[in-house]
Amino acid sequence: MTRKLHLFEGFGVEMEYMIVHKDTLHVLPITDKLIYDAVGAYLSDVEFGDIAWSNELVLHVVELKTQGPVQSLAHLEEAFQRHVQQINQMLAKYDAMLLPTGAHPLMNPYTDTSLWPHEHNAVYEAYNKIFDCRGHGWANLQSTHLNLPFFDDAEFGKLHAAIRVLLPIIPALSASSPVLDGKITGLADTRLEVYRNNQEKIKSIAGQVIPEAVFTKADYEEQILQKMYKDIALYDPEGTLQEEFLNSRGAIARFERNTIEIRILDIQENPVADIAIVQAIVAALKALMSEKWVRLEVLKKWHEDQLASIFLEVIKNGQNASILDTDFLALFGYTANESTTALKLWQHILKETIDTEVTPGTAQALHHILTHGNLSHRILKALGEEPSEERINQVYQQLAKCLQEGIMFIPDTLC
Repeated sequence: MTRKLHLFEGFGVEMEYMIVHKDTLHVLPITDKLIYDAVGAYLSDVEFGDIAWSNELVLHVVELKTQGPVQSLAHLEEAFQRHVQQINQMLAKYDAMLLPTGAHPLMNPYTDTSLWPHEHNAVYEAYNKIFDCRGHGWANLQSTHLNLPFFDDAEFGKLHAAIRVLLPIIPALSASSPVLDGKITGLADTRLEVYRNNQEKIKSIAGQVIPEAVFTKADYEEQILQKMYKDIALYDPEGTLQEEFLNSRGAIARFERNTIEIRILDIQENPVADIAIVQAIVAALKALMSEKWVRLEVLKKWHEDQLASIFLEVIKNGQNASILDTDFLALFGYTANESTTALKLWQHILKETIDTEVTPGTAQALHHILTHGNLSHRILKALGEEPSEERINQVYQQLAKCLQEGIMFIPDTLC
């Protein structure tokens, strides 16, 4: 049995990428072929030492993840980058490549969606039967997940309290999905907008994405998990989905492995940017949990309705979102008696916390994001106001190059 870890003794990171044609960017449902080429079987998970590859719901997405918890985030981006390049090399024979960002800008999910047909596909078929997975909220959303351990109820309560108040502002750093169906959507984080509505049929599954104010396993079971299981039972008579993974909040408790999984990060243009944002989140959580700015009891008092209103503003406006609630700003030691933007709040948070977390590579990536804007902001700058499909293709080809080479996206480098 794996030893239970205490707070911040381990980290699990997962990154999802779409497989597309290298010239047209058309979605290619060949994740099974990729895995078969690697190991000679259609498996759901294949391990390669420090990093594993796995399938997702749809056949055009591959997930890279740490093989179990790692002790440190330092230089973790280097391992992910190696695997990105290995996969791209393997995909070359299909004229294919990996595409970053939280959503494909041109995909038609109603014609381009194929579900994973192999191992464990009963779960995917159950989802498809209930919700019809041919939609952006199911088939076109690529994210980075961060798993953080807790040892017992006391640690769970602290971690959940800190994560809940941080969730609303995370998309200010991580938004990377401003385009859908070939059009600028007007939202910084379109992936999260479709994500939060994709299970509207059974509202208790995602709630308001910001989790409810529950801080013990017993309360979580009663107020979140059991309600969810009860509500889906009518649609899932075999009980296929009566598991913790059904929970679609922005951070979900996985008591089976004593972790909380943060799920709201759009994937970035390369692993160093993803790990930089993960390190920023960890630094902020450590400060919140150490009561650097306010007591934990103050964090626990925040209702999900209050936090969700801030979250929706950040989904829409990203780094430029106005945060008007000075009580919320005070949670992070931001004492100005006026509103500020989400970006300025992050600049304040990281100025007081980040030095202990980053390595030179991720520090440079984080500086790039804080100085030049999150990826969604930079994509919009590169596209212009009413981009053609040709222009969109050009910009996202450059993003794929950034992924392959491990470099940051700079809109001014596009002609």
